[in-house]
Parts: sequence; structure tokens; C-alpha cells
Amino acid sequence: MLNIIMQAQGAAGQQPSLFGAIFPFILIGLVFYFLLIRPQNKRMKQHRDMLAAVTRGDTVVTSGGLIGKVTKVSEGELTVDLGNNLKVKVVSTMIADVRNKTVAANDSGKKK
Repeated sequence: MLNIIMQAQGAAGQQPSLFGAIFPFILIGLVFYFLLIRPQNKRMKQHRDMLAAVTRGDTVVTSGGLIGKVTKVSEGELTVDLGNNLKVKVVSTMIADVRNKTVAANDSGKKK
């Protein structure tokens, strides 16, 4: 039975080359890279750069929708004043947007 199938395939034409068999998978991989993976990596890099640039005095929006002013920046977390002297600590990766970027505060005590 297997011999009959093999002979029918041989009579019908040649077997496709290795490149012809792999080409559709390569094409799908390239489409996924340029339409999904690359833009996501670009957004992640922009978000990481935005978080690194957050300073005291910036107005930020958390991923939960809270809007407040940054009063303290420490390693991995921010202290945000939400108004009426209500201060909360927020993990810095949960910042969704920086609305009003201010000039960096002069904490050194020296005047320019």
C-alpha cells in the first residue's frame, strides 16, 4: 500500500525543495516580528525610559487611574500626593503616564 502511494506521488511531480517547505514558516515569523514583537518592544523601551525620567514635582497617572504629584522618588517606588495631603506609595512600574513634566528640583541647595 505504501509503495502505491509513493509511486503515485513520484508520478505526480517532484518533491518540494527544503527551502520551498520552510519559506512559509519564515514568512510567518517575519510578519509576527514586524507587526507584533517589534512594536511591543518599542513601547516597553519608551515606558522604561519614561519611568527613569520621573522626578519630584511631576504629575503622574497610575494604571489604576489615580492622578497625583510625585513628592519622593526612591528605588522602585514613588510617593504620590493625591491632594488634601493624602500621600500614597506607588510601585514605579504601575505609572501609566507622566502628564506635566516639570524642571528637575534643585535639591542640592545651590543656586544656579
